Amino acid sequence: MVSSVTEGVKVSVKIEYQSDYSSPLQAHYVFTYRITIENASDYTIQLLRRHWTIFDSNGTIREVEGEGVVGLQPVLEPGEIHEYVSGCNLRSSMGKMAGTYLVERIIDGKQVRVNIPEFTMVVPYRLN
Repeated sequence: MVSSVTEGVKVSVKIEYQSDYSSPLQAHYVFTYRITIENASDYTIQLLRRHWTIFDSNGTIREVEGEGVVGLQPVLEPGEIHEYVSGCNLRSSMGKMAGTYLVERIIDGKQVRVNIPEFTMVVPYRLN
């Protein structure tokens, strides 16, 4: 698991390879990631947008941007946590992702880009 904190907002990521949904012979590798967003700041925040950069070890780079996360724009009071699971498919057995969330403080409308820590996706047999 990797984590980072930006202005009191902690983002943690746990990655898992999905062998049942992958097909190495067709160059299709599926990974899921569980994101935990913890509001350790003194302010109520709302997650408005996400931006991901996905690096595949075959040289492909993709960008994904949009509103919220998995269809939600959660509001987090101080001390609250929001978790979700999403996925990524690669054409090679290794890659990495990193990104940002755009969050807004409810009290004054200040917007902050919260870092999502870079994490690697590696098929387990590549680690041997």
